[in-house]
Amino acid sequence: MDERVERRPQGSVRQGRDDYDLLVVGSANADLVIGVERRPAAGETVLGSDLAVHPGGKGANQAVAAARLGARTALLARVGDDAHGRLLLDSQRAAGVDTGGVLVGGAPTGVALITVDPSGDNSIVVSPGANGRLTPGDVRAAGELIARAGVVSLQLEIPLDTVAEVARTLPSGTRFVLNPSPPAPLPADVLAACDPLVVNEHEARYMLGETGDRPEDWARDLLALGPRSVVVTLGAEGALVAEAGGCVRVPSPKVDAVDTTGAGDAFTAALAWRLGLGETLAEAAGFAVRVGAAAVTGRGAQESFPSAGDSLPAVGESVPSVEESVQSVEEAGAR
Repeated sequence: MDERVERRPQGSVRQGRDDYDLLVVGSANADLVIGVERRPAAGETVLGSDLAVHPGGKGANQAVAAARLGARTALLARVGDDAHGRLLLDSQRAAGVDTGGVLVGGAPTGVALITVDPSGDNSIVVSPGANGRLTPGDVRAAGELIARAGVVSLQLEIPLDTVAEVARTLPSGTRFVLNPSPPAPLPADVLAACDPLVVNEHEARYMLGETGDRPEDWARDLLALGPRSVVVTLGAEGALVAEAGGCVRVPSPKVDAVDTTGAGDAFTAALAWRLGLGETLAEAAGFAVRVGAAAVTGRGAQESFPSAGDSLPAVGESVPSVEESVQSVEEAGAR
């Protein structure tokens, strides 16, 4: 049995002040991707595949993932006045993202250098470029845009001061979702705003230092730092969600992974959107692990994200990569 992405009817309007289900405040990069048989050791050179250039960046990825799922989505970001910036704007608009909050200029567009091995695992080095020029002043100037969103999602590929400004000026009733990637020390008021804080194992261990070996230990210790809730992503094992009432494991479907680039962004976007629709943290995570699992079966980040109406893998079934089979696509009913 599969689960299909639910499509909201065209022209439907949710009651209340929110024009956007999700506002993403974050990075927009051009992803420069090379496939390798294995990642090089220090001082070593290896040959790779032809270079592929894709729209990416954690913020841009989240916005595209949410919009393709059917969320009314806007992006607050900064790109350069260059070919990579135009590539990013085109990809956002094609997905249906409102790009009115995307600022242009100040530095070249950010770039991510990505190597992907045959197992689908990747290593990434980011040159922030224009992302580093998204300032707290830009956040203040976008106050009206932020006030029109039910959920705001952020990452740490933009300056921490900018992330903190969003947390400190967030309107009452707006949910704040943060994936601290790449990890950095977080101010107490930013942690306190997180609902949830979304981390993988590397990010959890960075934030905690010495900690236990179980995700339940990490979640407990992370909650003690002050966030309202925590989600720990566990790759092929799914996710763990934690709130004051306890922890719940959320299993993932079993799929043949081709490329994990952007899968965490797809997960976080799906999670944030479904939380804004009123689902519990465990329910939203249950949907998000299916979206993340679907994303790893194709190459690249944004082009691998599922769209409204696509079949999603379900727990208990084995799904081959899209290079081995074509997923069925059907129109789904409105939520």
